[in-house]
Amino acid sequence: MSSLYERLGGEAAVDAAVDVFYRKVLADDRISQYFDDVDMDAQRAKQKAFLTYAFGGPAQYEGRDMRAAHSKLPGLNEGHFNAVMENLGATLEELGVSAELIGEAAGIALSVKDDVLNR
Repeated sequence: MSSLYERLGGEAAVDAAVDVFYRKVLADDRISQYFDDVDMDAQRAKQKAFLTYAFGGPAQYEGRDMRAAHSKLPGLNEGHFNAVMENLGATLEELGVSAELIGEAAGIALSVKDDVLNR
């Protein structure tokens, strides 16, 4: 079976998804404050590389692991994680991704939940 990366549409699909995703995140009052002092061009590039890797595409992610990347975010909790998941799902729906592939992407995101929340 081909990777989720390939089934989503490869680089162009990941690029589009990250751009739509961050537009939603930055408009979401539950989590937008975590990006106030973030270089969003760099953040988008890191996220595109990470999702390419996480979804089984060409491995070029050299960033920190999920625990290290989120460890210094004050007050990060289940509600914040859920907001990110909602925005990810809404992004993929907006881009016409099937429910099956959205579920697969959600499963990958859920697999790093404890690391993101430093548990």
